[in-house]
Amino acid sequence: MKNLAEEIIEGRRLERGEDLSFFFAMNLEELLEGANRIRKALCGNKVDLCTIINGRSGGCSEDCKFCAQSIYHFTGIKEYEFLDPEIIVKDCKENEAKGVDRYSIVTAGKTLTQKDFEIAIKAYKKIRKKCNIDLCASHGFLTEEQLVRLKKVGVSMYHENIETSKKNFFNICTTHTYEDKINEIKLAKKVGLKVCSGGIIGMGETWEDRIDMALSLSELQVDSIPINVRIPIKGSDYENLKLPSEEEILRTIAIFRYINPIADIRMAAGRNYFKEGGRKIFLSGANATITGDMLTTIGNDINEDKEMLTNLGFTICK
Repeated sequence: MKNLAEEIIEGRRLERGEDLSFFFAMNLEELLEGANRIRKALCGNKVDLCTIINGRSGGCSEDCKFCAQSIYHFTGIKEYEFLDPEIIVKDCKENEAKGVDRYSIVTAGKTLTQKDFEIAIKAYKKIRKKCNIDLCASHGFLTEEQLVRLKKVGVSMYHENIETSKKNFFNICTTHTYEDKINEIKLAKKVGLKVCSGGIIGMGETWEDRIDMALSLSELQVDSIPINVRIPIKGSDYENLKLPSEEEILRTIAIFRYINPIADIRMAAGRNYFKEGGRKIFLSGANATITGDMLTTIGNDINEDKEMLTNLGFTICK
């Protein structure tokens, strides 16, 4: 594995069709050490901190089995319409002051109504005038024209998780397709937006599914890959599924680094399963994270994250 890490640093890329089953049984410490070496060599020590706001909550028409916001589940989540842009701007300014690199508005639903899209545009315009922070957006399936408008008002990255492998996708959602996801990612790239796309582990997928997802993201050349560990949400279809072990989570992160050596591997939901803010994660190939409150799950304190990451040798630019 040490030789493979060096080969990747020197330019080799793992591709679909190669036998990658050795990842499943590799000595974990050796695997993590190699992934961390790749991260240091190709991404450096800068850690990318992102925070998100739940811009519109609940009432989602999609049947994703893991989600608290789906109308198919009875999770007791608080529902509300699109937040007033002034509330969003205030939240963004507070996060910027704490040293976050990027800020994203995330909305529940398959897409945005025209009314909500105009509110989103207004919010991004206000943020761009009052804050100096990278802007991301996560609003489901938008048109090419809408994506162009987002870019014009200062959004630099669009988020669209593929969630799992193509083969496994139908098991977790039937109201839209894997191809819908891929097409949206390609549209975002077409208009010049960077792309943030990853998925969730702990939904009954196999190791082959995880590798397939990592390979798909590599083929799409996405810039940021959020890895979420499923949070058991009472009332959702996946409430009682077995959660992956700490070793599984770390192995997954390392594998994603090997297959996507220059992308930001961004730890999202699930860091709270680890002690010390998940410091092991950042010694296993990850170089980015979502910090602060996270949608319908509990997040991590920004200042504590910055202290932990600085102690690990990462650079916090802001």
